Amino acid sequence: MKIITNILLLVLAFTFTACEQQPAKIHVREGIRSDDLASNIVTRPVAHAFSVLIGEGIEIDDAILMKNDSGFLELNINGHNRSYNTKRFRYRVEWLDANGIMIQTKTSTWLPASAMGKSSFSLKAVAPRVEAVDFRMDTKKWE
Repeated sequence: MKIITNILLLVLAFTFTACEQQPAKIHVREGIRSDDLASNIVTRPVAHAFSVLIGEGIEIDDAILMKNDSGFLELNINGHNRSYNTKRFRYRVEWLDANGIMIQTKTSTWLPASAMGKSSFSLKAVAPRVEAVDFRMDTKKWE
């Protein structure tokens, strides 16, 4: 019972220390920053296993849609990989006209992407025609 209590205390301590905030523009990687329970060489396997156990993965922080100087829609997506492992995935952007109908183009294909563990990532797509007024994006596992 004491071992289970110690493991639970370790998980709780990891949860609270992993939530510390840093300025968004500065990312100090493991092995350089000060040790905490999540990055300590002894507890790191537990932190990584816990990350897998709770199913951490990529999250989209924002999607910015704007017209560029040429009049084409441009999509900029910023996200973050919450997992300790690199996440490889595929994504597809489909462009829609004013009626909400997909504009058929050769660019509506699945494209590879990856996000390193505990890192930010960004994706960019430009509409193939000026008739595009909206988009939809889908992701899937990289197989």
